Parts: sequence; C-alpha cells; structure tokens
Amino acid sequence: MTESRHTEPRHTGRCECGAVRFETHGPLRPVIACHCGQCRRTSGHFWAATAVMREGLTMIADRGLRWFASSETARRGFCAYCGSSLFWDHESADTISIGAGTLDAPTGMQVARNIFVKDKGDYYDIDCRAEQFEGDG
Repeated sequence: MTESRHTEPRHTGRCECGAVRFETHGPLRPVIACHCGQCRRTSGHFWAATAVMREGLTMIADRGLRWFASSETARRGFCAYCGSSLFWDHESADTISIGAGTLDAPTGMQVARNIFVKDKGDYYDIDCRAEQFEGDG
C-alpha cells in the first residue's frame, strides 16, 4: 500500500462509514469467492475478493484501518469504526486482496471461481457458473 505513480484511479472503494477510502491503479484480478470457515466468520458469509498489485493500492483515508493477524502468514484489514471487512494480505504475495463489495460501482467484474467449496456453509448453495474447487484451487 504505497503512493501510486499513476494519476488516474482505475477503481475507488471504501468502508461503510468512509473512515477507510482507497484507490486502485492497474488491472484487478477477477473475483474469487472463498467459502472457508475463516472467511465466512470474518465476513459473515463467504468472502468475495479481487486483488491488485501492492503498488497499485493507494490509501486516501486510513484513520479507521486496523489489521488482524488471522494466521501466521496472513492478516485481514477492517474498519475499526464500522466493522467493514476490506482487505486480505498474505505476506508472501505480490498482491493484496480487496473485498469486491467495497469497490464503488461499476466494477465490470464477475466471480471467476469459488474456492474451499467443501467448507461452505450448509445454509446456502453455490449457484453461479464460475469454477468450483474443493481446496484453494
């Protein structure tokens, strides 16, 4: 999450209350829906996210941004004021994942794949046409 050298944002996004606002620069990865138990607990349902190269994320406001170490190698970014789940950050990745629902419309994105479908909640069905992987695919 650095200052971007690009002058025009490709996408903008924020938490519900606006205490965290950001811009992305450069291409976004297609949306991946993760159905693992950890994603479901932290988001309240499955976690649908895109990703951008680290240098392509510029924070506009971050006074509410807090990080939770969700494993030994990853952390989750959320707003301390409104509770919005915003980011998933794996320490060895060149990208940072961004909750697809935090981006301002229009995004032009679609769900490309579902991962950890064997762990999905028993209260819903996966009914989209995207690929489905029992593990992380």
